[in-house]
Amino acid sequence: MTLLAILVGTVAAGVGSVWLAALMALAMLARYTQHMLSLAAGALMATAFMHLLPEAFESEAGAHELFAMLLGGLVFFFLLDKAELWHHGHEHNHGPAQEEAHGDHAHHHHDHAHHNHGPRSGGWAVLAGDSVHAFGDGILIASAFLADMRLGVITSLAVLAHEVPHHIGDLVVLRLTSGTSRAALVKVSMAGTVTALGGVVGYFLVTQLQDYLPFFLVAASSSFVYVALADLIPQLQKQLGFRDTVAQVAWLLAGIALVTLVSSLAH
Repeated sequence: MTLLAILVGTVAAGVGSVWLAALMALAMLARYTQHMLSLAAGALMATAFMHLLPEAFESEAGAHELFAMLLGGLVFFFLLDKAELWHHGHEHNHGPAQEEAHGDHAHHHHDHAHHNHGPRSGGWAVLAGDSVHAFGDGILIASAFLADMRLGVITSLAVLAHEVPHHIGDLVVLRLTSGTSRAALVKVSMAGTVTALGGVVGYFLVTQLQDYLPFFLVAASSSFVYVALADLIPQLQKQLGFRDTVAQVAWLLAGIALVTLVSSLAH
């Protein structure tokens, strides 16, 4: 009975949050791509700095080990990005440097490309971070259900609520790297199903895995920080008029505020 409740709770939290985010994000993405990039960057950074990292550092794990994990994660996603770009350039013989050169040659085309093409990479980093984060959420939900059935339900709802803003960011990034809304939704939904895996594993091994939960949180944080700072923010760093700049900053702050608000309500 408890295992069934864990499965229902983890699927509802893991996949339900993705579909709820999709309803909110994908309708707006087609019309407001640049604004959605700002919102995604804010949401991903806030998820890492205002939710995951504080939770990890509140545990009994050592700060030195957690920071080492964060650094290792950032380096890992940097190398993953390099491999993806190398493979992309090797396959198409049209790397980022050539795109930049083409952009300098014709400013109008360069500007047009910026509006129509999102991150050239970052998709794998988001999915990897999502999967690790989802696995950690599954363990949290399992341990809550094992402690008390009512607490498990509350925890599942809290996880669902605080995942929605950050999944909006994920879907924006994946939509721009995958090319279609459907592909983005399928990929993020698949990462969301890892919550159920975490729940099942947590049910059988919750006492052994509790000690590693802070490291799952930090590993997930590193992917979100990397994607926001290496992939999204550089695209927003271009010369704009005053009005567009204010709008860009406002959407970035809206992403941060949304995650911070939902996380505080969930807690």
